[in-house]
Amino acid sequence: MKIIIAGAGEVGFHLAKLLSYESQDITLIDTDKESLSYAEGHLDIRVLRGDATSISILNDAQVGKSDLVIGVTSSETTNITLCLLAKQLGSKKTIARISNTEFVEYKDRIKFSQLGIDELISPEELAAAEINLLLSQSAFNDTYEFEDGLLIMVGVSLPKSAPFVGKTVQEAALIFPELHFMPIAMQRRGTQFTLIPRGDTEFKEEDQVYFITDKTGMDELYKLTGKKKEEIRNVMILGGSKVGAKAARDLCEKRFNVKIIEKDKNKAFEVADMLPNALVINGDCRNVELLEEESLESMDAFIAVTGNSETNIMSCLVAKSKHIKKTIALVENMDYFQISQSIGVDTLINKKLLAANNIFRYVRRGEVVALTRLNNLNAEILEFVVKPTSEVAGALIREMDFPREASIGGVIRNDRGIIALGDFRIEEGDRVVVCCLPNAIPEIEKLFL
Repeated sequence: MKIIIAGAGEVGFHLAKLLSYESQDITLIDTDKESLSYAEGHLDIRVLRGDATSISILNDAQVGKSDLVIGVTSSETTNITLCLLAKQLGSKKTIARISNTEFVEYKDRIKFSQLGIDELISPEELAAAEINLLLSQSAFNDTYEFEDGLLIMVGVSLPKSAPFVGKTVQEAALIFPELHFMPIAMQRRGTQFTLIPRGDTEFKEEDQVYFITDKTGMDELYKLTGKKKEEIRNVMILGGSKVGAKAARDLCEKRFNVKIIEKDKNKAFEVADMLPNALVINGDCRNVELLEEESLESMDAFIAVTGNSETNIMSCLVAKSKHIKKTIALVENMDYFQISQSIGVDTLINKKLLAANNIFRYVRRGEVVALTRLNNLNAEILEFVVKPTSEVAGALIREMDFPREASIGGVIRNDRGIIALGDFRIEEGDRVVVCCLPNAIPEIEKLFL
């Protein structure tokens, strides 16, 4: 695929990095010389310095032959203008990053595709949705829903008390034959190495394990991992940013008691007008006394989404010391993900990573309809639609020539999530959820073409 990315910031760089691993033909456009030379020095891509909305620059990037144009600059206007121009100049597909969440809300009324924009991505919207999902599955530190929750991916750190610690996957399956979940990826404590579990893989204490389950399997998972399903009602949000305000609005609609602390006085008034059902306090979130005065200890969840990653992490650690059930910190630096579990914050989220993951699925071959990258693991979860021509159509799972670095987590058929084992037959129209390491992706894609 020929892909043009405008914007060499963190989202653009991260996307270009992921795509360059796939040997895609990538051109990166930006006005900043430093960002471009960094990208050129670290990635096997073509770089162009200039304004992404300049027609001569776009012609230079061969926009007419491009399969995909992605606008992820910090300017919403630039991204939208770029997509409009690219479509007119012959690009097959366009994606624009936006910051105004209203665009996403009204995308059914305003036909953006008729204007030349195939997809809108709002990192703020994605981060707010992620916060909502994490609060609904409170005991787990990473979650993702396929097809509105027909299949759910959850990540959990195994405590010593979990009944399958010390047992292999096969032994656990024999002891608990009625289970409705499947382990799809794991990371050993203190390592950066991602494992795709097989029958002989042993579960160990403090393993970060990712499971695919359906709604019935959630309660089983709570029981077996020794985690309690915490009732979350009272939520404190630090920072009235777009992410904070959007998350607060969604939580208020679900009848949560929300308290927002915002440092900037004007912003605090603005947020208070926007959210009549939330309590907004103007004060410095770094002031631990203020947090205690505002009854931090009575909160069930604590979400830090200020513009400063370090403030977010530190205030979450303060909240954790008060035995708050769930802490979520928004971080700008992607490198922090590697240490999320060890520093004691339940979950770290990154807007840029969420946006890049969301955009990434449009690049996949085969009928990929959803995709997520595991937060601090080198693995991807893909959802494919089985076509009549797909190699896997009509085949039993155990008879498939599936790479060792990949496994099938579950199948969605007739609006029902199924945890598919070896004797399950894949049929045309099935939506298959696959977890795999990056090097196995080309092989997997071929099976579903």
